[in-house]
Amino acid sequence: MNTGPRFAVFASGSGSNFQAIYDAVRTGRLIGEPVLVVTNKQDAYVVKRAEAVGVETLVLKPTSYSTKDAYEQEILKKLQELQVEWLVLAGYMRLVGNILLDAFPNRIVNIHPSLLPAFPGKDAIGQALKHGVKVTGVTVHLVDAGMDTGPILSQYAVEVVAEDREKTEERIHAVEHELYVKTLQQLWS
Repeated sequence: MNTGPRFAVFASGSGSNFQAIYDAVRTGRLIGEPVLVVTNKQDAYVVKRAEAVGVETLVLKPTSYSTKDAYEQEILKKLQELQVEWLVLAGYMRLVGNILLDAFPNRIVNIHPSLLPAFPGKDAIGQALKHGVKVTGVTVHLVDAGMDTGPILSQYAVEVVAEDREKTEERIHAVEHELYVKTLQQLWS
């Protein structure tokens, strides 16, 4: 019996981290219950992944709301309805605002494809390649009001494949899928 926390995954893209987390729950490597996927992109592949495994989805377009607070209030209503305890950001390409931060203090986790504090924000892999670093990595951290500035929970270094974004991304994604599950398990046990 899985007695871990009820959680929602927030994603804007393919959902490979959602899939890795879901698979870890299904196989007993992670104790928790994924009850919702939230996305800001109607065509995000994560929606198909969630539907395929029976996890409810909430697709909301931020520009359909008059303010960020109104957008997040709509999300919060659904999270409360489903009794969500933790938010797991997995490629969610929006900054979380005060409505969600206040409702889930120290219970919002994010994964970022760099060794923070290096290369925060969008396109961290591109930033690493542009700067010519030999090593980048993956960071799992708690979310605060800043951009990728919350307390670091875990990190793992990844060697950059010089001038090869695709191979570097493959290495980073492989680490993300393991590190996120391991970190969430430590956090929730």
